Amino acid sequence: MQPGFLLLRVLYSAVVVALTPLLVLYLLLRSRKDPGYRQRFAERFALKLPAASAKNGIVLHTVSVGEFNAAKPLIKQLLQQYPHLPFTISCTTPTASAAIEKLQAEQQQLGRTLELCYLPFDYPLLMRRWLKWMQPQLLLILETELWPNLLANCKALSIPTLVVNARLSARSAKGYKRFSALTQPMLKSIGQILTQDKNSARRFQALGAQQVSVAGNIKFELDVPESSVQLAQSLKPLLQGRMVWVAGSTHAGEDEQLIQAYLQLKVQFPQLLLVLVPRHPERFDVVAQLLQQQQLKFVRRSLNGLPDADTEVWLGDSMGELLSWYQLADFVFIGGSLIERGGHNPLEAMAFAKAVLSGPYVFNFQLVFQLLQQQQAYFQVATVADLVSTVTKLIQQPELAIEAGAKGLKLYQQQQGAVARIMAQVRALVPLADVSIINNGKATAWFDPAFYPQFELQYFQPQYWQQQGLVTGQSKGRNTVWFVQQHGKQAVLRHYYRGGLVGKLNKDKFWPQPAAQSRAMAEFSLLWQMRLWGLPVPRPCAALYHKHGFSYSADILIERIPGTTDLAHLLQHRALTSAEWQQLGALIARFHQHNVYHSDLNCHNILLDDQGKFWLIDFDKCAIRSSADFADQSWKQQNLQRLLRSLNKEKQQLPAFHWQSEQFAMLELGYQQPS
Repeated sequence: MQPGFLLLRVLYSAVVVALTPLLVLYLLLRSRKDPGYRQRFAERFALKLPAASAKNGIVLHTVSVGEFNAAKPLIKQLLQQYPHLPFTISCTTPTASAAIEKLQAEQQQLGRTLELCYLPFDYPLLMRRWLKWMQPQLLLILETELWPNLLANCKALSIPTLVVNARLSARSAKGYKRFSALTQPMLKSIGQILTQDKNSARRFQALGAQQVSVAGNIKFELDVPESSVQLAQSLKPLLQGRMVWVAGSTHAGEDEQLIQAYLQLKVQFPQLLLVLVPRHPERFDVVAQLLQQQQLKFVRRSLNGLPDADTEVWLGDSMGELLSWYQLADFVFIGGSLIERGGHNPLEAMAFAKAVLSGPYVFNFQLVFQLLQQQQAYFQVATVADLVSTVTKLIQQPELAIEAGAKGLKLYQQQQGAVARIMAQVRALVPLADVSIINNGKATAWFDPAFYPQFELQYFQPQYWQQQGLVTGQSKGRNTVWFVQQHGKQAVLRHYYRGGLVGKLNKDKFWPQPAAQSRAMAEFSLLWQMRLWGLPVPRPCAALYHKHGFSYSADILIERIPGTTDLAHLLQHRALTSAEWQQLGALIARFHQHNVYHSDLNCHNILLDDQGKFWLIDFDKCAIRSSADFADQSWKQQNLQRLLRSLNKEKQQLPAFHWQSEQFAMLELGYQQPS
């Protein structure tokens, strides 16, 4: 640790401690409107620690209710893929805590334990106490909730950190740069930062962060609760014959403008219903008073008020129901944008194919609105007059709202994939929970207990299988691959070798790196994930990471797929039908839809079994792709071209090879129209 950084962190910590009275006063003041702020003080100061059942698991920090809602698709994946690992969600606000408690209750009904706690304030000793107690296998931080003592202690305790869905505006980057002596070492201590967009990635890198890549925005993968859909369906009959304008997450200074616009619009359009949903609960009564002052006929959702034909405004003064309101809308205004608040999330409205209206202040979601603008898929308004004219146009020409909503939905769908990229990085840092582990100091092995109930490290040695008479064959390419059988289960044993010129000097030793990121473990994890997706790949049985001083060697056992022939050998005996070429193209498209990059897609790594099913094999040095530019899909075409080159090469070298280059068009047809 740099001495200058240590000194600055001590100074920072001293300031945090000195501000404790103001911090307590702030919580008490907030508690006047939300009593939750004066509860559970012991957690905020790490005086009360989470339950022991939360130790040695995964911790996800979500700050407030917005981040928690955005993280739901990620949380769902974490719960599914790590069912036996302790999982804790931390936050800092009572509203987030209440939302997490609902999920906690749902998981309890399913027999799954989910822990909840407040993240302690960033005092050095208290943060260290909390982390030493929790000792998580991974700390996931959503967006940019970065605290110097939290991250410094994670590094000191060898706790992996992963910042996901990170966003850094130009204005925030300037603030970080102003205190670069403190923030630069902090950013360097983060294991990996996965950003929403390439601009954020560049800003993090310019500030000194070292492991930064673009994963996309998880908010493009909205998890819509069934209760939200049911509520919308139950309320929809009440709105027959009404034009519904939902204004969501509104702030002071906006409600007044929206009400003024509605007062003008209702004269010409009495069928228009305004659903007004303030952002903060403490403003519910204030907005009700505004409506009363304007003598508008309104009902309050909090009082179970239901609209009738005379209702002009429906006040959505309830928590957690915004998604239901959006489903009922004909068009949606996104709050926080008529004032310099920076705008709120338009993705929820886009996910339901709703036309979006927004003010000019959208810097919190600048990239999304830029994409919407490029597609002419939203309507910008800046004044009451703009609101009146735009809503008038949408009512008189409803096809405009339908068209804008369809464009927004298409854009929303195109930008998905962030959760898969994040989970790929999580898997690289955390061993799969339902995979058993053997660790004797020098050797670490993962194995599937369902395949090998009684596993031994000697299973990675060909001599063991030879002595037992369990070798059923071998493949002698550049290096020998062994086919072995035990209790009716067939597997392929493969040792990892180095290639090229380096391989002539160093046959099978690799530079040291964490076991989870080693060649064998990476291939094992990738195969495991692809099988969860239902992709036709071999089952990973076991993987070995063996330390040798300052290097390691690796081996893997993979289940052998019975009754298969690789494409290179098959084409020496017969041609594929047009339907088979299309089937193969559709299969490759399925892998690409999951952003799976096969680094060596050739005709030797494609198998066809005796049931007519294609398989892909040999995923060493392959990965789930995380592109810095989502518009760049060139790697997919490069994959196809790699396969084409291998087919042409075999055609040139073999006397009999039933392949014609024009047949590739059938594969491309299947690729473009996957089943």
